[in-house]
Amino acid sequence: MIISLEEAQAKLPELIYNLKPGEELLITDNNRPLAKLIGQTPTPSQRPGPGLCKGMITIVADDEEHLQDFAEYLP
Repeated sequence: MIISLEEAQAKLPELIYNLKPGEELLITDNNRPLAKLIGQTPTPSQRPGPGLCKGMITIVADDEEHLQDFAEYLP
């Protein structure tokens, strides 16, 4: 797609967000090419590695005293 500089300035965000992956947008001034925008494929986010919260959480498995406060809610 080819578009003039004036039109690109007026609606640049719309043009950028509507670019499909691999689609090219050529911006011209007085019919001379100035810039080319190419739609990118979004990069998938990487899952954090194991152990990210190591040492931040303590699990106490043998503590049943805290359950006494909830005795009326338990079956």
